[in-house]
Amino acid sequence: MLAAYNSDLYDIVKVLHILCAIIGFGGVIFNGLYGAQAKARGGREAAAIAHAMFRVTKVAEYFIYAVFVTGLALVGLGNNIFDFGQTWIWLSIVLFVAALGVSHGLLMPRVKRMNALLDELAEVPAGGAAPPPQAAEMDRLTKQVAICEAILDVTLVVLLVFMVFKPGGPRL
Repeated sequence: MLAAYNSDLYDIVKVLHILCAIIGFGGVIFNGLYGAQAKARGGREAAAIAHAMFRVTKVAEYFIYAVFVTGLALVGLGNNIFDFGQTWIWLSIVLFVAALGVSHGLLMPRVKRMNALLDELAEVPAGGAAPPPQAAEMDRLTKQVAICEAILDVTLVVLLVFMVFKPGGPRL
């Protein structure tokens, strides 16, 4: 066996798992606040904030993927204390994959479209008689993004509860 529960290798992987979670989820958890700042500023500033936020999110994604991989490694290194039949593990996998589906299938396409709209709006002269057509689409997308982010935030909390309380698994 390569390593066992509470071995040095297991503990190193656990540290990496937690560190990746902090960096990955920490890198995206406040995206709504950045979005509010972009909306409050408007124009080129809004576009710059949104593009920076998107870039940080893309980097954070790799750490979020690493959370999944290191979590699987911890189960494998868990000396049969942990196995994929335990409720908290298989349900965590299902929720994580579902969250990736929400992120990649619903959230990110809308964020990319919002960034394009912000670029277009940055070129619209201020003080026009009527709001530009992009503004209505932007409002609609903002609401959809907020719903997606709320779903992902709740999922993150549920996953954290699973990691701590391990329903259907050992209490160590």
